[in-house]
Amino acid sequence: KRHYRELAQHRGAQCAGAALVHAGTGGSERGGGEAAVLPCTFTHPHRHYDGQLTAIWRTGEPYAGPQVFRCAAARGSELCQTELSLHSRFRLLGNPRRNDLSLRVERLALADDGRYFCRVEFAGDVHDRYESRHGVWLRVTAAPRIVNISVLPGPSHAFHALCTAEGEPPPTLSWSGPALGNGSAVLSGPGEDHGHQVTAELPALTHDGRYTCTASNSLGRAEASVYLFRFRGASGASAIALPLGALGLKALLLLCVLAARAAAGRRLEHPVMQDTPPRPQAQESNYENLSQMSPRGPPAAMCLP
Repeated sequence: KRHYRELAQHRGAQCAGAALVHAGTGGSERGGGEAAVLPCTFTHPHRHYDGQLTAIWRTGEPYAGPQVFRCAAARGSELCQTELSLHSRFRLLGNPRRNDLSLRVERLALADDGRYFCRVEFAGDVHDRYESRHGVWLRVTAAPRIVNISVLPGPSHAFHALCTAEGEPPPTLSWSGPALGNGSAVLSGPGEDHGHQVTAELPALTHDGRYTCTASNSLGRAEASVYLFRFRGASGASAIALPLGALGLKALLLLCVLAARAAAGRRLEHPVMQDTPPRPQAQESNYENLSQMSPRGPPAAMCLP
């Protein structure tokens, strides 16, 4: 184990930790989604301390980095009650009463990669604070994963493609497609590296078809594809508009035929009777004979070409 000298009031105090690093350096690798243990032990000049204490883990930089875990133990208690656990993935394994602040990290992600610093604070009359200066390095590895692939328009009706992948070690990106030969690839160099993400551009898509982005590192590879199909000027638009126009004309003629048939059917159901002048008769009643009234047929539908 590597030993880290204490920062605070007592120079003899120490915080010890072992880095989780690649095989060959005495440590072990941790992959994304797995769990890791950050070991930390400390010593202090007090033979026995049973007062209130606080255990803290932070990341990034000592003394001022953001906290990812914090717990507090009451006087005489060995239970350190959790007050902060970032994303509920950090859990204390050690016993601060026995000078052990070891921490377990669950469901590792690439964002967890970095250096961590342990700290213990004594309250009351002692009021000592101890924190590691150099910290514990957590190394997270992961196979490549393509997080985004897209085709974007450019000047003069040109198109270009972008591919973004993440992984550790940072993956190498390559492109393949119809304009690049059978099975060939266009390397984009290291690309733009943003932490664990790498972006590569295919500057010109000159042919329609399938373009594939491949990301690879020592732990594996991943692929994703996009398809490009372009319309060829006004002739394409005319070819689409012509079938739509013919279909609209046929639909109009069909409606006219159906309307004419419906009108003919109604005329058969209600035949039109000839109007004859009524014979003059002496009416003894003021009521008209409605049965002698003939309804007029409905107007016929007409369709003009």
